[in-house]
Amino acid sequence: MGNIGWTGIIIIAILVVILFGKGKISSIMGDLAKGIKSFKKGLSDDTNSGQDKNSNNSDNPDPDNK
Repeated sequence: MGNIGWTGIIIIAILVVILFGKGKISSIMGDLAKGIKSFKKGLSDDTNSGQDKNSNNSDNPDPDNK
């Protein structure tokens, strides 16, 4: 009962296109792509800022002891 074959996927896709229309689906996918891009950018920004903090600390581990 839980197995969906190719015909089931095609029927579901046709129903989604009928319900939402082609324009609505493309705008939803565009918004999803923008969200994923901004999420990846945020992750890379966090990673880069974390590396910057670690590199500053490793250059001079004890700032009072110059």
